[in-house]
Amino acid sequence: MRVTRLYHAGPITCPQVLALNADTSHHLATVLRANVGDAVVIFNGDGAEYSGTIEQTHKKQVMVAITHQVLVQRESSIQIHLGQGLCRGEKMDWVIQKSVELGVTEITPLITDHSNVKLDAERSDKKHQHWQQVMISACEQSGRTVVPKLHPVKPLAQWILETNAELKWLLNPNDNQSLKNQTKPNSIALLIGPEGGLSNVEIAAAQNAGFNSIQLGPRVLRTETAPIVALSVVQTLWGDF
Repeated sequence: MRVTRLYHAGPITCPQVLALNADTSHHLATVLRANVGDAVVIFNGDGAEYSGTIEQTHKKQVMVAITHQVLVQRESSIQIHLGQGLCRGEKMDWVIQKSVELGVTEITPLITDHSNVKLDAERSDKKHQHWQQVMISACEQSGRTVVPKLHPVKPLAQWILETNAELKWLLNPNDNQSLKNQTKPNSIALLIGPEGGLSNVEIAAAQNAGFNSIQLGPRVLRTETAPIVALSVVQTLWGDF
C-alpha cells in the first residue's frame, strides 16, 4: 500500500507529536479518509522525510506521531530556473506541475508582449497562492523533499536582466542551433514564450542579455509542451535521468 506523503510548512523534530494545519488535516481526514494508526510521510522542504503514524484524527485537526527522520537525495545536480510566459487556463498549472516533477529549481511566470493573460495585483496574488499549492501537491506526488521557489509574476525584460545562470537558453522554433555539443553547466535558465511566442524585440533583448537561441527539433511545440521537453533534455544531458 502506498504511504501518503504530506507537506508541512514548519519545523519538524524527531520524535514529536505533530499537529497538522487545518487544510492538511481536512484533506487527510475527510478526503483521504485516513484512520488512526495509518502510516504517513511528512516533509517540510529541509531535504528530509519524517515517517510517522496518525495518532488522532479529526476533520479540523490531525495529530501525527513522528518516529523516524530519513535523509533522502532526490534533487537534481543542476540548478534549473524556468522563465515561463504566462499562458491561459490550466496550461500554467500543467507547466508548473510537470516542471516540479522533472526537477526544476525555480519558476518565474513572465509578462510578455504576446501573453493573453492579464493580471492585476489582486489576481496575481491569488494566482501565486494557487500555483504554490500546485507545486506542493506535485512535490507530495513525486517524492521531492524540497519545494522549488516560485517567484512573483514579473515582466520578461526585468527577468532576463536579473537571471544569472551559467547557461541561458531561449527556446525558439525559428532558430537552427541544436543542443548538441553543449558543455555541462552548474545552472541553467530556460526562457519559454506564451501561446503567441516571443516578439522579435523580446528575442533580441534576451540574446543581448546572454541567452542562446535554441531549437528543440524541427517541429513547433506548444507553450505547455516546450518546458517539459526542455527539462527532460537537460536532465538527460546533465542531470539525474
